[in-house]
Amino acid sequence: MEIRQLNYFIAVAEERHFGRAAKRLHMAQPPLSQQIRQLEEQLGVRLLDRTTRRVDLTAAGEVLLERGRRIINEIEGLKADVYQVGQGATGVLRVGFSGSATYGVMPGIVRRAKEAMPGLSLTLHGEMLTPAMEAGLREHTLDAALLRPPVAFPEIEYRTVAREPLVLALPAGSPLGGDRPVAVHELQEHGFVVYPPESVLHRTVADLCRRSGFQPRIAQVTGETSTLLSFVAAGGGVAVVPASVRAFQLEDVVYCEIEDAPEIELAVAWRREDRSVLLHNFLDLVLADRPAP
Repeated sequence: MEIRQLNYFIAVAEERHFGRAAKRLHMAQPPLSQQIRQLEEQLGVRLLDRTTRRVDLTAAGEVLLERGRRIINEIEGLKADVYQVGQGATGVLRVGFSGSATYGVMPGIVRRAKEAMPGLSLTLHGEMLTPAMEAGLREHTLDAALLRPPVAFPEIEYRTVAREPLVLALPAGSPLGGDRPVAVHELQEHGFVVYPPESVLHRTVADLCRRSGFQPRIAQVTGETSTLLSFVAAGGGVAVVPASVRAFQLEDVVYCEIEDAPEIELAVAWRREDRSVLLHNFLDLVLADRPAP
């Protein structure tokens, strides 16, 4: 049985008339009648009772009409699904992102993806450091990542999506708090709450302090931005964080600007050889509003 024969039979069964069915199918009546006879011969049963005025269904024809409609609907749905996947309009992407991106670009990316790609399902992995996201991409456990460049492996490609200055997170009541920017050398006697040594932000803060003539005194190390800020709130030290983290308002934490603060980048990264249409549609969406080079 061919799909076109099933469509022919359904048209005749619904119209109860070969002439009307042929008109509906945009074909002549004789070849339509021939196709139905061939279908009956293939199945070995009579599907239609034909009279000069109308066509009625046999019991076998009733069964074929009911199940045939379901089959055709399934096929049409399958065609639509395959087309959507082929066009990169539906599917699942696994995306890793840094903790600070939680308070910056990620909410906007998720919102735009939901609006522009309703068939896309994002599996999100947050509070990841750049080395862990690089490993996830290389091991195919992540499809894309929002990380802090640079990256160490040539098979990973990336593009900058945001640049932001670093700011200082302080315990409420700190004498450094106020309207004026804080110079880095003023932090020499303070303990620092920092990300792990393998993170880009850890290296950035260490370089910033060295350029001001001192080594930072590490009071606490944590890989999660929310935990880092909790230590600051408890008076465990100060922290240098991307400006977007200010969106995370925690009692007993205040933010202030850093004098001559450097900017830090956030980039979207993916495997260079990945040709997934779905992935590249997502990348186009993420990069649509990226800053000028």
